[in-house]
Amino acid sequence: MTASAIRTQLHTYLDVANDKKVKAIYALLEEDIADKTGIGIGDSWNDPEFVKEMNRRASEMESGKVKGSSWEEVHNRVRQKA
Repeated sequence: MTASAIRTQLHTYLDVANDKKVKAIYALLEEDIADKTGIGIGDSWNDPEFVKEMNRRASEMESGKVKGSSWEEVHNRVRQKA
């Protein structure tokens, strides 16, 4: 099958696939999509609502209202579960 035929089938499939499958496919390809199109992973920081939420969360951690975890703590927890 040619790449062109595969593209056509993928386009057709994505138009009719259920949301769960579309999200799963996107999750597999998200980084590559962002690399190729410049859309995706880093774009959240251009969204004022996202930045506002991140600032709110950072303020809560800095004030002690919410306890966060260091990268080392998270890494150790993940390694213990593996």
